[in-house]
Amino acid sequence: MTKGIYIVGTDTDVGKTVVSAGIMHVLRSKGYNATYFKAALSGALIDKNNNIVPEDTRLVSTLSNLKEDYQNTTAYIFKTAVSPHLASKIENIEINVEHIKEKFNSLKNKYDYIVAEGSGGICCPLIEKENKVYMLYHLIKELNIPVLLVSTTKVGSINHTLLTIEFIKKLGINIKGIIFNSFKNTFYEKDNINIIKKLTNIPIIATLPFIDTAPGVQKMEESLKQVSKKLFQAESLIEIMEKI
Repeated sequence: MTKGIYIVGTDTDVGKTVVSAGIMHVLRSKGYNATYFKAALSGALIDKNNNIVPEDTRLVSTLSNLKEDYQNTTAYIFKTAVSPHLASKIENIEINVEHIKEKFNSLKNKYDYIVAEGSGGICCPLIEKENKVYMLYHLIKELNIPVLLVSTTKVGSINHTLLTIEFIKKLGINIKGIIFNSFKNTFYEKDNINIIKKLTNIPIIATLPFIDTAPGVQKMEESLKQVSKKLFQAESLIEIMEKI
């Protein structure tokens, strides 16, 4: 029986990958047979050997010591840093939902827990074909998997978070909790969290402090490991996951 959770965000660049990496690190360091999954990744890097490197996947895999091949955990990898539906057109690579599901189901057969990460926000378009647009939330509903919402604590987070939560609820998707990221401990951030908690009545799973990435990736990874071990409990994370 495989259990899973989908990490979604109120927007792009809110810290979904940081949260996914932290959760994966805690689970795997405690001996849980967990894997990471991403349906479509945009903005991949090109290394010195001219190989395409999905940086989000690399960070999560490195931090959690996940040895699975990137191609297995990331169904589609694009160099262009735009929404997957547009990147696929620019790079002439058609996104097929069945291919995404095949990758996902293959991981289900190998791992007990799946931490999936969304692209952009919950309304990120994955495929645009003729007059139809297939969104991230369509995939989440078809996979029948609950979500964790990642939000920031900056100005505007109340509006973004409340709107996203209401939309998720109307879709009938089970939202298990909120994780705030890049908290700098200011008075208005504390108030933002307090207002969101009062208005949504959704559990606050954790509040991650701002992690400065400027000194270098290695230092950032070590900081994230320490923060994750302090704020995430493996057993609690397992409890909020559901059978998929």
